[in-house]
Amino acid sequence: LDVSRVAHSDPKILSGTPVFTGTRVPVRILFEFLAAGDRLDEFLDAYPSVSRAQADSLNEAAEQIDEFLLEYADEAIEKNGWDCS
Repeated sequence: LDVSRVAHSDPKILSGTPVFTGTRVPVRILFEFLAAGDRLDEFLDAYPSVSRAQADSLNEAAEQIDEFLLEYADEAIEKNGWDCS
């Protein structure tokens, strides 16, 4: 994933808030929509300057990071014998 094709941060754009490349749409807005139970199409309709490919790529990258963190957490819990029930 070439992150610069999907999102970037520039101090001159929204004080450095990460935005979708070529737009002024903060990437957090996508996650806020999805967390609220909205569909990706609803986000894309509301923010037509963001391409489906950009939104899909960012969402896939976030899922991969989430999977990695969960796996790492599970390994740390098991290794250290922590009771997280």
